[in-house]
Amino acid sequence: MNEKKSGISAETILTHHGRAPEDQFGFVNTPVYRGSTVLFKTLADIEAQQQRFLYGRAGNPTTESVEAVITELEGAYRTRLVPSGLAAITVALLGCLQAGDDILISDSAYEPGRQFSDGFLTRMGVTARYYDPRIGADLAQMMRPNTKAVLAESPGSLTFEVQDIPALAAVAHAGGARLIVDNSWASPLFLKPMALGADIVVHAGTKMFVGHSDAFAGTISATEEAWAGVERVRRELGFFTSGDDAYLVARGLRTLAIRMKEHQQRALEIASWLEGQNEVVQVLHPALPSHPDHALWKRDFTGSGSLFSVLLRPAPRDSVAAFLDHLELFTMGYSWGGYESLCLPVKLGKNRTAKPWTAEGNLFRLHIGLEGVDDLKADLAAAIARYAARR
Repeated sequence: MNEKKSGISAETILTHHGRAPEDQFGFVNTPVYRGSTVLFKTLADIEAQQQRFLYGRAGNPTTESVEAVITELEGAYRTRLVPSGLAAITVALLGCLQAGDDILISDSAYEPGRQFSDGFLTRMGVTARYYDPRIGADLAQMMRPNTKAVLAESPGSLTFEVQDIPALAAVAHAGGARLIVDNSWASPLFLKPMALGADIVVHAGTKMFVGHSDAFAGTISATEEAWAGVERVRRELGFFTSGDDAYLVARGLRTLAIRMKEHQQRALEIASWLEGQNEVVQVLHPALPSHPDHALWKRDFTGSGSLFSVLLRPAPRDSVAAFLDHLELFTMGYSWGGYESLCLPVKLGKNRTAKPWTAEGNLFRLHIGLEGVDDLKADLAAAIARYAARR
């Protein structure tokens, strides 16, 4: 089912799109295609280069099944599946930039993307500068004649500032730049950056798309105008996702709508509960009325993700260790989006330059999984008690 139908729900797209059982002997799921070599029958065939697949690195039915779903959900011209979220960011950036160009990056952006910009892009002669995530239309004051891309992440995945995507898009386009938006937190179910003016949308598919913490993936969706640069860079760099990993992404996508609803409800309940705990200074969750960007979130988003941060009162490292080391259900680990709850201590320093983080206290990032909410509250309540006792 690959034909586009207007007005169809996201749930139906996730369930049916990208599958063609009639081409797979009636099997419901597109199977794992493994292969490098694709065969041609005649000299005319190989000269024409018109077969659906020419070589394994360019994709196969398994990778195409994922790309079709994300393209439909994002309202994009086309999508490419790549090996990781970082690969999605790097391909998107390189598709817009060349030596001598300038890029503006949200100060709340994914740290590996910052490292790529400060390292690789700088070495190739691109100037990377950072802006306050809440700058909005005032970004115009930072634009230069050679600014060719703006990289936004809304909300940022550590401090959760919501960005004014329509304002950023208007400024970028007025200056001849493309707007790239990392949409990993909300997914296309809860935010449609292209409808707000974005040219390219990237995802760390490792997270919500896969949903089981067992595969790496990234996606890049683009408008027709931005597509050529994205595809050229992906092809030249040789980025390719195996059929095995693509199958795991496809599997996760089928339940994305149900999982996002559950993650959203559980995260909001726990975030609201945390606001009433004695040691808590602030809960950074855009869907909470207390969040400084709540109105902007309410304007542009239709839901919220599993991830948020909580700031506890200032305390020494012993308190942080007491909080983390004896958690029973929450575990420490990078990434997020799986069925298991995670808690990560956050240190903000060199990764904040345009708008330094000045809030006092210890910041923890929480991913709320699919465990019982009361069980998770009890785990956090015990951790907070240990934290206070060691302060």
